[in-house]
Amino acid sequence: MKAALGLMPHAVWPRTPGRDWAGVVLDGPTEWIGKEVWGSGGELGIRRDGSHAELLLLNAEQVRETPAGITLSEAGGVRVPFITAFEGLRRAGLPQPGDVVLVGGANGKVGQATIQLATQMGARVFGIVRKNEPYRGHTNGPVRIIDASRDDVAEVVRDETGGHGADIVYNTVCSPYFASANAAMALGARQIFISTLERSVPFDIFAFYRGQHTYVGVDSLALDATACARILDILAPCFAAGTLRPFPVLESNLYPLARALDAYRAVLGGASERVLLQPQS
Repeated sequence: MKAALGLMPHAVWPRTPGRDWAGVVLDGPTEWIGKEVWGSGGELGIRRDGSHAELLLLNAEQVRETPAGITLSEAGGVRVPFITAFEGLRRAGLPQPGDVVLVGGANGKVGQATIQLATQMGARVFGIVRKNEPYRGHTNGPVRIIDASRDDVAEVVRDETGGHGADIVYNTVCSPYFASANAAMALGARQIFISTLERSVPFDIFAFYRGQHTYVGVDSLALDATACARILDILAPCFAAGTLRPFPVLESNLYPLARALDAYRAVLGGASERVLLQPQS
């Protein structure tokens, strides 16, 4: 959506947009013909034509078979959130059983993916929401939801962890939770950033180095289709086993290619669930 609005200067137009995809192989190596496949790539729809089309040409190394038990529509809505969530956790050091993970923006799609992954790995998870609302996603264990409009995030995390704090903070929105997330970090904790509303935030250097903290920045656009395919190799067995689950796909959020503009407007209007194009519907 940002690329289509001209907010990504490296997206050169004219360009077929679309980053995530799922479909059926029509041509290529014999062993792939007819298989249901999925993938993603930071270059798709940005530096080369993407997936919002009837046909997409890819190198075989960028294609992976969809996991058993999920539909093509579900597969079409999985990738960027889960790939981003996994890459952030990988670069920060995957949580170990018993680690405390704090997720800012828990009900966003990257937030939900992070919670699925962290609870699958045995972490104790806290999630921040901006108002009084329940967690909407799948989880493999308990999630303590903190209402940032009412509660002091750092105080809740420290009180409920015996003063320890969060070993990993996955801050999906950055600036709104930056101060409270920093205050919640344990000694030696890591905080992950993937986006922000405000580019500049107050930064206490003393607290940063005394806390022995690490900040990790993740730009999922830097992960090309080959890198994304390798991450899907790790995630696919978890989807097949049901410990990771795709996001709901509502019939009202499925659009034929002829109504792509309506689909883009739905995303721009803040659709809470995944919006998918079905080029041949």
